[in-house]
Amino acid sequence: MAKAITYKDAGVDISANDRMVELISRNVRRTHGPRVIHLHNAFAGLFRLDYDEKLFQKNYRHPVLVACTDGVGTKIKIAALMKTYHTVGIDLVAMSVNDMLVQGAEPLFFLDYIAVNRLEPEQINEFVAGISEGCCQAECALLGGETAEMPDLYRPGEFDLAGFAVGVASRHRLITGMYVEPGDSVIGLASSGLHSNGYSLVRRICFEQNRFDVHDAFEELGETLGEALLRPTRIYARAITGLLQRYRVKKVVKAMAHITGGGLVGNIPRVIGDRLDVVLQADKWPVPPIFAFLAARGPVQTEEMYRVFNMGIGYVLIVRPAFTRSVMAHLRQLGETPYFIGKVKRGSGKVILKGG
Repeated sequence: MAKAITYKDAGVDISANDRMVELISRNVRRTHGPRVIHLHNAFAGLFRLDYDEKLFQKNYRHPVLVACTDGVGTKIKIAALMKTYHTVGIDLVAMSVNDMLVQGAEPLFFLDYIAVNRLEPEQINEFVAGISEGCCQAECALLGGETAEMPDLYRPGEFDLAGFAVGVASRHRLITGMYVEPGDSVIGLASSGLHSNGYSLVRRICFEQNRFDVHDAFEELGETLGEALLRPTRIYARAITGLLQRYRVKKVVKAMAHITGGGLVGNIPRVIGDRLDVVLQADKWPVPPIFAFLAARGPVQTEEMYRVFNMGIGYVLIVRPAFTRSVMAHLRQLGETPYFIGKVKRGSGKVILKGG
């Protein structure tokens, strides 16, 4: 009689999953506030949108739910080389949360999906620790997630991440860009580096053409290549939600853009329409050294660099010109590094770079 086969023999370890759940529970619960409803062994997460308790009252007029989903792209390959997994967890939250901020939404909760070749509880816990940290930075709850062990789909050491975020905004306070007009000011917020875009080009330059190692140190970077490439995406939630709360009556912020794939020239046109241009003064902000490093080692032309990467500006706001200084001052108080980088003018829906 043939020996009985188990799920573990097929490559899926249920016991490892049970141990993983125990490990990650603390990182999940640290993100929960009074709006999360706890049910033991629930099949879904529960979150209160409006509630009237005196201490925690938070209601919305004509609430609109805003949802985003994204991944980290091929940056996960750098994490695999470094065997460092928490930073891409922060990236995962950032990519969805920063997108929803553009519409003026407050992040509410986040869910993750982690797919691996083999479930190693300690590795998953490191992923979730980073996701938890990202959620704390974004002030949203990590409401749930899924971990899939698929040895037939992923090779040993391979994995993938996806994230899903839900936020809310009052309908009358949605930011759509429809009121942008000539003369408006453009404010850029500093990025932390590459964030999570352009990594197919990064890997081509660094590991295919130049055969660098992630542990190689470079004087112009001031750190190893792996450290520079894995620096997590900056999460702008606290600053943007704080700014919008300050200007509850006056519509000071007219449009915003998260600078992801496509760079400044690809993302700003999405929020200004086809009858306006944005003129950016590229010498008004410092460009982190990783961008010059990549441009030189490629080589990559300046135009292509601005079309692929954020070039030091991770988030853009278009504001009423009379409020430029006050907005920038408030953003500094909220921990950001803002730069006055350009103006809006009549045009045809493009970004014009000068001074770079």
